[in-house]
Amino acid sequence: MIESPPPPSATSDELTTDGGRNEFGENLRKLRKDKKMTLADLATASGIAASTLSRAERGLLGLTYDRLSQLADGLGVDMAELFGTGGASFQKNSISVARLGEFELQTTPNYTYEMLFSDVWGKAMTPMAGVVKAHSRLAFDDFIRHPGQEFVFVQSGQLTIYTEANEPVTLQAGESAYLDSSMGHVYTSAGDEDARILVVCLGRGDSA
Repeated sequence: MIESPPPPSATSDELTTDGGRNEFGENLRKLRKDKKMTLADLATASGIAASTLSRAERGLLGLTYDRLSQLADGLGVDMAELFGTGGASFQKNSISVARLGEFELQTTPNYTYEMLFSDVWGKAMTPMAGVVKAHSRLAFDDFIRHPGQEFVFVQSGQLTIYTEANEPVTLQAGESAYLDSSMGHVYTSAGDEDARILVVCLGRGDSA
């Protein structure tokens, strides 16, 4: 059994203020400095523009999952370490539980990410819940791509999945999809309601 302090709960107040970005930015800056890297160094290592990294460190910008994955690779850390919750590596015969409201928050213009089990390092999968705020493909400048595979389950609302290799697919509440994450893809809410979803991504380095 992994015995570590539960991650702080994200509240509705956080959702309406900085969306968890300030704490994330402070931790990102600390990780970068601990690695003795400049913003330019990290930009080169991660493939993310230094201006984007600077905005993230100042709490002005939330990062999508693909950027979080790039950032973790560039820093050479477990993705969970980006959220600074501390923790322990997942062990054989162990179980970790996420109670209601126990997650690390990351907000972007199109998605609200609730990163689950951020206190558990070395996970083979990355589970996330969240809300899809985008209601149009035009809300995205480009498709999202990252190594691996992912599973998405619609908890409420309707979800449309756009990919660069297939026709759009719309899922109802209770329906799910499994896809190649290296294929360009984005999620949008269909209808008036923001869709709430559960997503599980295959761990970094285990590409499809």
